[in-house]
Amino acid sequence: MQKLTGKVALVTGAARRIGATTVRMLHQHGATVVIHYRNSEKDADKLCAELNKLRSDSCYIQQAELDEIASLEKMIEDVVTKVGRLDILINNASSFFPTKVGEIKEADWDNLFSSNLKAPLFLSQAAAPYLEKSQGCIINMVDIHAERPLAEHPVYCAAKAGLLMLTKSLAKELGPHVRVNGVSPGAILWPETDGEGAEVTLEHQALLDKTSLKREGSPDDIAKAILFLICNAPYITGHIIPVDGGRLLNQ
Repeated sequence: MQKLTGKVALVTGAARRIGATTVRMLHQHGATVVIHYRNSEKDADKLCAELNKLRSDSCYIQQAELDEIASLEKMIEDVVTKVGRLDILINNASSFFPTKVGEIKEADWDNLFSSNLKAPLFLSQAAAPYLEKSQGCIINMVDIHAERPLAEHPVYCAAKAGLLMLTKSLAKELGPHVRVNGVSPGAILWPETDGEGAEVTLEHQALLDKTSLKREGSPDDIAKAILFLICNAPYITGHIIPVDGGRLLNQ
């Protein structure tokens, strides 16, 4: 079903992993998609070529450093110039790494808060006039650890908690013309910095054991939740959907 024909979606951090899966799903449902990337130019080019082969002039790429806040307004303007409109902004890009208390550096704070909270705010602010015109929406990628702290990740958890409240605040500020919601993934994809071996496997299994469904989710689960919020939730704004297999139900 081509529910999104004529709509334009910008997805940050979309060259790989959950972002790429989301782009493919939105494209499958008719959207013109803009893949934002930072360093993954080859992956972005490959995905863009794949989608344009399926439907010509349906995918574009946009490079930007999200920590350069002054450039974000121009990024949104460039997207609208390329494609003509903006209907959907998905703030997916995120940095993630541990920050053990006693070893936290100011640069860690700046890095984690910039990608997970500051950039989504200023991108949303820059996109708001275009989204208001199209009666569009914003989807923020939050995290279940915005509510349930993850050991040795206090700065990341604080940034995501800020994004959770930002989602609610923007929903209030940008209504009635723009809806703002979030998705909170649980055990979906392990960080690529993880090594291999029994210790890591046991650690991951311990996390899965804390879910009610006792299994790992998939990027498709996240993309489907995003699609629901875009296409089938016209009266939902200011809410966060956990896609966590029931992780938040358990200690």
